[in-house]
Amino acid sequence: MNSEPEGTEEGPRLGVDQRVRFPDPDSATPEGILAVGGNLSPGMLISAYEQGAFPWFNSGDPVIWWNPDPRNVLFPSEFHLSKRMARTLRSGRFQFSLDESFREVMQACGSVGSRAEEGSWLSPRFVEAYSELFELGFAHSLEVRMDGRLVGGLYGLRIGTVFCGESMFSIERDASKAALWSLCEVARETGFSLIDCQMETDHLASLGARPVPRAEYMEILRQGIEEHGVLPGRLRMPDACVSEGKA
Repeated sequence: MNSEPEGTEEGPRLGVDQRVRFPDPDSATPEGILAVGGNLSPGMLISAYEQGAFPWFNSGDPVIWWNPDPRNVLFPSEFHLSKRMARTLRSGRFQFSLDESFREVMQACGSVGSRAEEGSWLSPRFVEAYSELFELGFAHSLEVRMDGRLVGGLYGLRIGTVFCGESMFSIERDASKAALWSLCEVARETGFSLIDCQMETDHLASLGARPVPRAEYMEILRQGIEEHGVLPGRLRMPDACVSEGKA
């Protein structure tokens, strides 16, 4: 794996219990590119997230691994719930679930999600790789429905006490806000210290996300892995989401 944007060799696939060392985060480019090359096998992906990196590249390009500075994060206690949104949640308009429609959520994120306008990055290759992590118990999805119809959601990985959010989508007003609110409730229930939002956006900032220095993010990540490890398993929908959203 190279720390410069040239190498394209994929290399061997790594099993879920195998690991590879990524370059030092401080070697990333000013834009946040840490390395190029490798593949999206389970061991490679988990290695990346454990070391603060994540993949983001267009279909047909080599794998590009990012670790930006600053890092955009959301501390669950800092989620901004407006009065109007609180009323929407109490109305029972949305219903929530966890890990029920992972592949469908990913595909929706690729077509109408938070990065859909930035190119064909969420390719079938991504969907297959993260669906494999889902089957192994490391990746998770959160679904938002209206009358049984999927209208919003998000997906990501749990690494220690950090939920590494990848993307979210919404096809109804407030559905993405509802998804992130629900994830914050899951975080409180499960003991997540923060939600990694990766890059800054106005939408996320309006909901309470803020940039922190990469070194701070890396320390929180390290402590979370040290305390809780990186273990497979399913997440539990908290009672707050059941009572407010009628899960």
